[in-house]
Amino acid sequence: MKKVLVANRGEIALRIMRTLKRLNIQSVAVYSDVDSDAPFVKFADEAYCLGEATPSESYLNMDKILKIALQTNTDGIHPAYGFLSENAVFAEKVAEAGIKFIGPSIKAINVMGDKLDAKQAVKAFDVPMVPGTDEAITDIAEGKSIAESIGYPILIKASAGGGGKGMRVVENSAEFESQFDRAVSEAISSFGNGAVFIEKFVQQPKHIEIQIIADQHGNVLHLNERECSIQRRHQKVVEEAPSPVVDQELRERMGQAAINVAKSCDYEGVGTVEFLLDKDKNFYFLEMNTRLQVEHPVTEMITGLDLVEEQIKVARGEALSYTQEEVQLKGHAIEIRVYAEDPMNDFLPDLGTLVHYKRPVGLGIRVDDGYEQGMKIPLNYDPMIAKLIVYGETREEAIEKTIQAIDDYEIAGFSTTMGFCRFAINHPEFRNGNFTINFVGDHFKPEMLRTPVESNIAEMTYGVFNELKNNASPKKVLDEYSAWKQNR
Repeated sequence: MKKVLVANRGEIALRIMRTLKRLNIQSVAVYSDVDSDAPFVKFADEAYCLGEATPSESYLNMDKILKIALQTNTDGIHPAYGFLSENAVFAEKVAEAGIKFIGPSIKAINVMGDKLDAKQAVKAFDVPMVPGTDEAITDIAEGKSIAESIGYPILIKASAGGGGKGMRVVENSAEFESQFDRAVSEAISSFGNGAVFIEKFVQQPKHIEIQIIADQHGNVLHLNERECSIQRRHQKVVEEAPSPVVDQELRERMGQAAINVAKSCDYEGVGTVEFLLDKDKNFYFLEMNTRLQVEHPVTEMITGLDLVEEQIKVARGEALSYTQEEVQLKGHAIEIRVYAEDPMNDFLPDLGTLVHYKRPVGLGIRVDDGYEQGMKIPLNYDPMIAKLIVYGETREEAIEKTIQAIDDYEIAGFSTTMGFCRFAINHPEFRNGNFTINFVGDHFKPEMLRTPVESNIAEMTYGVFNELKNNASPKKVLDEYSAWKQNR
């Protein structure tokens, strides 16, 4: 494999290209017009504009991407995550064009892309599942009857869903009909598929996921777990590895269950099997993500593996070069997602211009980002600015180093999730490991971020933004900002 097209943008495109460069594989970038000056475009060996910023005209346009791949004699296409990464139609078109799709088989994408099909597939492999239906529910009366037999609260979930869309918690029979209709409507709107099913709602669970890797020779391994319970809107914002509540015995059982899920669909490449873990340490299969995960760096930090390199090796037909016993688990890693969102306004996007940007540096600190100072954050895409990943010999060390790295990370121009992430990892429930996916609802209120230092930072950010907007000299404003920071 001599040339790979990265069918994505931002921090993940740049992160993949860095591994390609280290492996002496040429990289091809594709980009929308608003990303023309992005770091990933400049870093690539070749770069081609797809069209307008609208995803359907750019990063979701299969035909344009394939045309560029063929014109550039590309050997492989890496879809990263989001956009076309779990699109079986795209994977099939790539294969038909004689290009290697750097990801799992079309069968695996199809099976695991539908939650009902996934439940059917893993049924024969003794994988624990949440009590519920394994077929779509179309009749409200039938659904009510099933909900009564399972016992409230229950969860109505879109079969083709993800990211919390098409998901409704139902507390009692009186709510069932309205919540059912909402779940179906949202599923149709988001996925073009209104199929929903019912599961028992596991209260106060933790969200634990297992990284797996499989080659084309029948070898399947797990690379330990990640703790992903700090979420807003059912989407992760803080991840760590390993989990503070998973011991070796539980790790082995969950790891074997994840391997069985991979075997159920003849998986190849890297993937993630997600589980819910209840207060009694019972775990239940949730779903499988047939792609690289946003939070993959924490696994890389504790295992010493480059998961993108592993994807490339599997795509080239190489066998795994290590056994399960040789997979390391050393130290502790934490990742925070830096979003252009306002935690004091229900985490709504707060886009703008990155008027000041300085990354933290130090031993064990890694920043995967896709922006530079002066760039605008486009409204067309996910508002993630960067991922801050920190490694420590112990969990306590990793927490303290992450807090320091957050304090050293300078971003001005809009609100970010960094203040919330600092609050979260410094919270007693996080430190003792007892937090669940309900952390935000149970422990966070916007006014908790209104500390004197954070208020000063917010005031400074607003002042810098307005001075620049009023045509003040950027150098003068940022010099003043630096002086302010030194004396805060």
